[in-house]
Amino acid sequence: MKKFIQEFKEFALKGNVLDLAIGVIIGAAFSDIVTSLTDNFINPILKFLTAGERYTLQQIGGFASNFISAVVNFIIMAFILFCLVKAINKMMSIGKKKPEPASPTTKKCPYCMSEIDIAATRCPHCTSVIAEETAEEPSDEQTEEAETQTQE
Repeated sequence: MKKFIQEFKEFALKGNVLDLAIGVIIGAAFSDIVTSLTDNFINPILKFLTAGERYTLQQIGGFASNFISAVVNFIIMAFILFCLVKAINKMMSIGKKKPEPASPTTKKCPYCMSEIDIAATRCPHCTSVIAEETAEEPSDEQTEEAETQTQE
């Protein structure tokens, strides 16, 4: 039974299943906004234009407050889902080790500033000899030598 619960937990908390559940809930909440829009704005306008029905300011205010209520309900629902997903992601990340950043595989040539392999001793672009310490700026003689090599 313990293995069954563990498997269900892994299934239910997968990203795809959680995303689908959230999509269904948000879709249902958004459908309430669309229903409120049609019931409180579009239908009264159509009734006014076609049947000549008259509305009081109190009725128009009621239509507007119903629509605003549906929008506020949607915003609250979306915020609650956001907090829920944030909490679930935080719980899922507890106990997991963060991967160490990968060591760099390229470096910049100090002469032509193009990216080269980290183990390269000569730049394939400007054919300059790369010293082990690339942090130093190239001297004037080395810069002139690189320029003459490129011109040839």
